[in-house]
Amino acid sequence: MINTAYKLLAQLPLGTPNPDDNTPIDFTDPFDVIVFVILPILMVIFYVIWKKKQKNNK
Repeated sequence: MINTAYKLLAQLPLGTPNPDDNTPIDFTDPFDVIVFVILPILMVIFYVIWKKKQKNNK
């Protein structure tokens, strides 16, 4: 009885995003390349530069 209740509570409601609905990243689309490749690299570079400036100011 308890196992059945857990299975019913663990179901996803209709109309909500589901992990099975994901599609792979399309690297031929310029938006995907910018968002998933270029921006993270720039964020890491700017973070390293910012940390070096903070270290030099102290």
